[in-house]
Amino acid sequence: MLKSHLYRNLIEAGCDEAGRGCLAGPVTAAAVILPRNFKHPVLNDSKKLTARQRSQLKDEIMNVAIAWKVAFLDNNAIDEMNILRASIVAMHHAVDGLETIPQFLLIDGNRFFPYKDIKYKTIIGGDGLYYSIAAASVLAKTFRDEYMEKIHLEFPEYGWNKNKGYPTLAHRKSILKYGITPYHRKTFHLFDTQMKIDFDFVHFEL
Repeated sequence: MLKSHLYRNLIEAGCDEAGRGCLAGPVTAAAVILPRNFKHPVLNDSKKLTARQRSQLKDEIMNVAIAWKVAFLDNNAIDEMNILRASIVAMHHAVDGLETIPQFLLIDGNRFFPYKDIKYKTIIGGDGLYYSIAAASVLAKTFRDEYMEKIHLEFPEYGWNKNKGYPTLAHRKSILKYGITPYHRKTFHLFDTQMKIDFDFVHFEL
């Protein structure tokens, strides 16, 4: 059972991001304020849930939350400011969009930049400890997955409907074969040298 709050007397917003380790697409952040003493039998870290569970929870979170917001920072912004800063800036944008102003922020991870005058706490593995962070992780993940499935239609060769932009072997092979798209992060290690050697050897053998 996750915890519903850190400080009982404060309005807390949980914040998390998705897509930090991807080769393509945006980094997506979410901020969620849940009702006080909120509990749920299934809600957890989005990585521990099935796609079906995340989809069902997405609608439930959006309906029950006091406030929620999802923000995207595209690959160009990521290339300009680096992925850590982009992830945190995306969280700031998500908090900016909340209709209710939080008094405290619960941040998944160990790095954050101060946001206005709101106090915060970084929590490693926080999406498996607090409902508000878990809810943010679900929204960030589901919104980003839906976006990747949409741009997959523009570039189906890369399999983003399945890999969501993560560095799978199939994704890297597609980059080697077709090059990069306007959605790829140019500052990331897109080409795996060892895989390129193996890939070329296979073609030579064929």
